[in-house]
Amino acid sequence: MKILLSNDDGVGAPGLSVLEEIAKKFTDDVTVIAPKSNMSGSGHSLTFTMPLRLTEHGDDHHFSVDGTPTDCVVMAVRHVMSERPDFMMSGINFDSNLAEDITYSGTVAAAMEATLLGIPAIAFSQKMNKDGSIDWEIARTYGPVVLKLIMEKFRFSKYVFLNVNFPSGSIDKVKGILVTKQGTRAIDDHVIMAKDPRGSPYFWIGPAEYRKNEDYSELDTDLGAVHSGYVSITPMSLDMTDRSSLETLKELFA
Repeated sequence: MKILLSNDDGVGAPGLSVLEEIAKKFTDDVTVIAPKSNMSGSGHSLTFTMPLRLTEHGDDHHFSVDGTPTDCVVMAVRHVMSERPDFMMSGINFDSNLAEDITYSGTVAAAMEATLLGIPAIAFSQKMNKDGSIDWEIARTYGPVVLKLIMEKFRFSKYVFLNVNFPSGSIDKVKGILVTKQGTRAIDDHVIMAKDPRGSPYFWIGPAEYRKNEDYSELDTDLGAVHSGYVSITPMSLDMTDRSSLETLKELFA
């Protein structure tokens, strides 16, 4: 079995190393192709306005691309790998990808691109603690459990991938695994203005501070499950058609 790995935190990210450890429990044929630098928040974007540079790191199984996570998957499948991968995994992202964050996530985008190419894919993310630390043992322990069942029992439908989030805290606090739907939260990210040493203003967009203390209890959602100490598995579809509006619009434009 051939497994492709990528992420959006960059080729040197600790979560990618953890994901490689997990993948090698299932096969020795693992190829890593990740962004050269951190591409968090890049979403499902391709690089059209500049050439891409591919760098090999030590052997023929580790590469970086000076582009987006989507670029990495395209380069892997169309150029680097002699055969298509049987499976693709993205992450493990430093912090969770829940609710509307999914739409911005480069981690999720890599899985989306693999799905478009007909490759079964999973995005993995690890929620960080309030102090900014992460216990990777949660992913090391529960990642193989999730993968084993999915690889052996789950059949991926067309345009479907999985979004997996591990809760924060310590491994002894994890309550189990839940299958969830995508949650919703109020979007209230901050725009922070400051001045550089020359006195010119600059701006920084980022998650609002309140997210560190947010509290959700609906266990059927990714937000509620992860905040309550569960591993969340959410099936996602690239078919974004709103079928509830189809008949209304057909009648309107008949």
